[in-house]
Amino acid sequence: MSILKYIFKTKKHSITNYADFWRWFKNNEKAFFKTVKSGENIERDFFDKLSSKLSELRDGFYYLAGMIDEDTAELVLTADGAIENIVYVEELVDAAPHIPGWKFTALKPAMDIKDVGIKMGDYVFHDENLSFYANEHPNLPDEIDITVVYPDFDEDNKSSVINGVYVFLDNFLGELNFVTTIDNLTVIGPTDATSELVPIAKLKDFLIWRQKEFAEKYEVLRYDSKNDVYSTLSAELENGRSLTAVVNATLLEWDGKASHPWMLNVEIQIPGEESSGKPDDSVFHLLEQIEEEMMEELKEADGYLNAARRTSENSRNIYFVCQDFRKPSKVADHLKRKYSDKFGISFSIYKDKYWQTLDQFRVNY
Repeated sequence: MSILKYIFKTKKHSITNYADFWRWFKNNEKAFFKTVKSGENIERDFFDKLSSKLSELRDGFYYLAGMIDEDTAELVLTADGAIENIVYVEELVDAAPHIPGWKFTALKPAMDIKDVGIKMGDYVFHDENLSFYANEHPNLPDEIDITVVYPDFDEDNKSSVINGVYVFLDNFLGELNFVTTIDNLTVIGPTDATSELVPIAKLKDFLIWRQKEFAEKYEVLRYDSKNDVYSTLSAELENGRSLTAVVNATLLEWDGKASHPWMLNVEIQIPGEESSGKPDDSVFHLLEQIEEEMMEELKEADGYLNAARRTSENSRNIYFVCQDFRKPSKVADHLKRKYSDKFGISFSIYKDKYWQTLDQFRVNY
């Protein structure tokens, strides 16, 4: 009996919520502080332990650590650019207790241009060798399309240079600004430039100006779908299976698309090998239930619009256009976990300011 008690008393408890994590961190913070300050064995004595506990909480947490001054260590938690994980990073840091000697930061902050110098392999990226220009699209007036010019860019080093530019901008603009303000980014060499080059140091001010202009234009815009017309589309695929789609045809013609710049695409894998590609009645009922739950959580009045659904090849895609990405990320993740014993569910959320994903449902496209 005493042996059993000993086993139970020494059993390690897993991290299941934010409070668990910070309780564990607080119990170990003095040793962690000493490790960060000394810089010795930081992988073994801090990062390995931190990574293990964060992974118990959920996947998708990354981190940086260092000393702000002689008496303060900073832990930066980051989503490494993954939109769907940003909300969890922010929530975890918001839940952090006050711990003397520590500063906790959600997402990599913006840096002064003079402090950003990236070296990756044989290539360096800094304010003196990077420039940019903005591309204008008359049919997409609110699209922020940026071309960055790197002097030594060529086809052989394309992948390395693009990666380096992304890392540079992630640090210069800050993680959140980088992933949320730029709609499209292209990297080229000087010979391919088609507009006057602007020093990269001016990119931050340009984006602030464009975002202010955008917010003033769309911040109070709301949509009312009560009188909308829905279209049902059908087609036969080459393999003989059917494709059906239900689309809010009125919404697709709305001239305020850019006010809902985030596209949520939830894909549900339908089990079985149906000859027609259509779900049976019981599966159909569950699919409808999932969509109804999404609509209950992602309300139109709050800036989330159910735009279309597509069923074919043993899968269903549900598309919502959204004013923000945080709540849709959590709703989709919750449904993925809730129905994991019934369906394989995946989702993506990304900038699509003019809903080009939905062009597939335009009859004349």
